[in-house]
Amino acid sequence: MEIPIIQIGNSKGLRLSKTLLEKYNFKDKVELILEKGYLILKPVPSPRKGWEESFKKMNAEGDDQLLFDDVFENENLDEWI
Repeated sequence: MEIPIIQIGNSKGLRLSKTLLEKYNFKDKVELILEKGYLILKPVPSPRKGWEESFKKMNAEGDDQLLFDDVFENENLDEWI
């Protein structure tokens, strides 16, 4: 696929079609990788994607217990009231 390089203010850029943006899940940012004479664009993944499902699975399997006791068990919380 050949696309033109366009003027954007004092810079130049690439305009990607809506079809490409949707197909490769490009949102507001992309990761640019320089590799062996090539420019590679990758979508930036959502950092917490899939967490909700993972937490639900952990809860269903009883694997969502605290790993250590409350570190403030001796704390006098009355002074904060």
